[in-house]
Amino acid sequence: MSYQLLSEVDNCMNLEEKKLSSESIFDGKVLHVRRDEVALPNGEGAVREYVHHIGAVAILPLTDEGEVILERQFRYPFGDILVEIPAGKLDSPEEDPRKAALRELREETGAVAADLTYLGDYYGSPAILDERIRLYLATGLSFTEQQTDDDEFLEVFRMPLEALVEEVMSGNLPDGKTQVAALRVWAMLKEKNKESVGVETQL
Repeated sequence: MSYQLLSEVDNCMNLEEKKLSSESIFDGKVLHVRRDEVALPNGEGAVREYVHHIGAVAILPLTDEGEVILERQFRYPFGDILVEIPAGKLDSPEEDPRKAALRELREETGAVAADLTYLGDYYGSPAILDERIRLYLATGLSFTEQQTDDDEFLEVFRMPLEALVEEVMSGNLPDGKTQVAALRVWAMLKEKNKESVGVETQL
């Protein structure tokens, strides 16, 4: 079965919505709600209400022993304790995401990464939220003290990457960014191991 890569697909239909006007509904510390009037592809009008966010980073820290550094943290909107990879918002729209990733990793877990690999972007709820989370794999880890914020309470622990993937595939880990990062890193490592075996076989 043949298919086109996403990067090769041209816009065969006009799907773009054009902004006609925009107003602020709520301007909070973290979230900013806007109401826009847009023109649809068929020329009709519509209203789009959405949450604007400054952007964030999330990091899957992988030790030399193949363990992922994770966090347990109470998430108020769900009233539950979730397991997640370290993450945090940018300090400003202009902040270098890589620097933000290194900062958040160090502050939340005490881990310092020698290497960062970009894994792609994650859009959590693109119909109502424009938050862009940049995902990274952190390796070459050394450790220092945590520097969490005064209002930040979390428990740091480790889990083998394979066990984390099993939890994701079993439906036991609902956090989306953690699911995506874990599966992407797992697939990358499997492909790398496959290539290594292929080279050894040729030799």
